[in-house]
Amino acid sequence: MSRFSDRMGITEPRIEFQLEDMDSELRNCLWNMFYHHYFERFAHEQNADLVKVLWHSYFKIPIDTISYDWHDLDTIRKRYFESPWYEAYNLIEFVANNYNDVAVNQRFIESCNQVLEREKSGFRFIGKWITPITDKKEIAEIEEALASPFKAVNAHLESALKLMSDRKSPDFPNSIKESISSVEAMCRIVCGENATLGKALDKIEKEGKIELHGALKKAFDSLYGYTSTAEGIRHAYGLLEGKSNLNLEDAKFMLISCSAFVNYLKVKACKAGFKIG
Repeated sequence: MSRFSDRMGITEPRIEFQLEDMDSELRNCLWNMFYHHYFERFAHEQNADLVKVLWHSYFKIPIDTISYDWHDLDTIRKRYFESPWYEAYNLIEFVANNYNDVAVNQRFIESCNQVLEREKSGFRFIGKWITPITDKKEIAEIEEALASPFKAVNAHLESALKLMSDRKSPDFPNSIKESISSVEAMCRIVCGENATLGKALDKIEKEGKIELHGALKKAFDSLYGYTSTAEGIRHAYGLLEGKSNLNLEDAKFMLISCSAFVNYLKVKACKAGFKIG
């Protein structure tokens, strides 16, 4: 909802996304969501496990420095507000992945996404990872693919997201590899064979049980070829020699495209009566 002062032309609303910074409003609101979901609603004793894992696995400081009541919110608060913008995201993401109540974590993620959208952050939680994707349709496509009942497909998509979303050292080549591997895994499920993507697509097309447009098949054959080149996506020596000049745009395109194709295959398979669940 726009503010009165913006509508009157007295102030200007934020237009640009926050990609390599975090203003005080965004940082404050994310902290409020953290406090509300993990500290305001529960007794101190219920936070003991979360505080202990923060001390041991995130801050990496001695556990015996935790205060007697296991609350110690002041220490967490100080580190959060004094950290660089990317460390603030790291803390939020870590908590969402390490608290022992999945339902609470999901509500926290949903609340954070509302804040991230409202405050024009260039990041969103997709699944369990904070990811540099800003378009709602793109997010919806990936989330739909992640919601599939196929563990092998989901594992590749989760890995692609994680590799792409690492704010300190993103691995775009391997993110792309994981994205195309999700399509390969989906095609294997549909065709019932442990085949490469090209062979699986050939079998799906040959059997004719799923109507697969030739141009679409050719496009993904080409994408598979692209990820198999010696520039280093599926070949380790290219990565080790640093020959890859792939960037966020490449990884993002592949993740969205592969998520869309996974969703497309699911729908087609269900319409064709395939029992693949």
